[in-house]
Amino acid sequence: MGIVIETFIWEPSSSVFIFIFFSSFLLLSLFPFYLSKHAPTTKSSSLSDHPFSSSSPRFQLYFLLLYSLASVLDGLWLVYGEFELVYYGINKEDTVTFMLIGFGAALFVGSLLGLVSDLIGRKKTCLVFFILHLIVGIWKMVAPSPSFWVANLCLSLATSIFSFSFETWAVVEHDKVDSKPGHRQDILNETFWLMTFFESASLIGSQVIGNWMVGGNLEKGIGSPSIAATLLAILGIACMSRHYDGTTKIMTFKDYRMSFSVYILGDRRIWLLACAQACLHFSIAVFWILWAPTLADGREAFLGLIYPCLLGARMLGSTVFPWLINASLRTEDCLTCAFVVQALLLSIIAYDYEEIGVLVTQFSLYHACIGLILPLLARLRTMYVPNELRGGMISLSLAPANAAILFILMQRGYYRTIENSTMIAFAAVGLFMAAGCMYVLKRCGKQPYQNWHKL
Repeated sequence: MGIVIETFIWEPSSSVFIFIFFSSFLLLSLFPFYLSKHAPTTKSSSLSDHPFSSSSPRFQLYFLLLYSLASVLDGLWLVYGEFELVYYGINKEDTVTFMLIGFGAALFVGSLLGLVSDLIGRKKTCLVFFILHLIVGIWKMVAPSPSFWVANLCLSLATSIFSFSFETWAVVEHDKVDSKPGHRQDILNETFWLMTFFESASLIGSQVIGNWMVGGNLEKGIGSPSIAATLLAILGIACMSRHYDGTTKIMTFKDYRMSFSVYILGDRRIWLLACAQACLHFSIAVFWILWAPTLADGREAFLGLIYPCLLGARMLGSTVFPWLINASLRTEDCLTCAFVVQALLLSIIAYDYEEIGVLVTQFSLYHACIGLILPLLARLRTMYVPNELRGGMISLSLAPANAAILFILMQRGYYRTIENSTMIAFAAVGLFMAAGCMYVLKRCGKQPYQNWHKL
């Protein structure tokens, strides 16, 4: 008599997605009522109460649509890339090599792209983002067996550009149309959390597009996401070129170098903020490298359903942001608490073997904190970093994180000197450091708020 062993594949319940959707909807629906009762009469944060130029809401909508399109492109390769490596029979050692190439490009080239963006114009850099994706899409369609190191190189540079270019462009454009500091800060706060919300939703959409394009026939569907990425990149280039404004005032290299030395390198508050950004970037990268192996440690799980669950949690976290900034709480205090919660969650994950359901809950809480932290950090950058130097500050702050990721990938992928749990523990330590940076930043003195947003 044969023995039948039943296999159980874990997947999140549909009630989880319903809870995330209705929680986000409830927070967004109740916020106007909360604001009308608790916001000071002398300072309104509602967009309808401010006499903005009519171009400001139009630009915000135009920007968010382009940002969502860019997020779909970025997410499409994230979802499709691993599947493509498996399809072409790439082994683990070669996969690690491709990851090292990508993070190496982000470290040695991507770290300088923010400086270049500040000098040549932010919108031009956003245009380069779509051009790089167009190159990758055409390359994968033309090459019968595409060279993955070329694609990794271009996509890593595009991801580096994505991390700073769209945010800096939005801040500079809003500064042009909103002359009053209070009005400007209000619409920027709204833009920051909407960027996180739309990015998360777009990443879920990219998974849907990828699955639909591939379908059930792998031989015919393996190239379809490349076609979709090419068409989306062309659409992005067309939209950017149609509304292109080449009259942006930029600084000379000499003035930029002097200003960067004084306002960025010479201010310890910027160093603290940059350290927190690097620690967060490092922890996010470690998470996405190890989340699947951590869940599938001798177990089976439906990763395709867990992925949108995590992004939905990040969407939910971003909807908390407008409540906090209108609750008279210091931004640094909110960030300190969020970083500590993240660090504790990763500490538990690193050293405690748990059931998949418990792990997914911890992963979701971690991403909810990310949804809150990203707009809070963008708000702090608006307070401390001059617009003209913002791109360079963001890209350089990510260099230590990329260097650390290169180091641990080599130690884990090639030399086998560290374990996955050790990598997660390093990420947890980094988040504790980020919380400490926010605590020290708060003690450095009064926040400058709108005093330093222009040179």
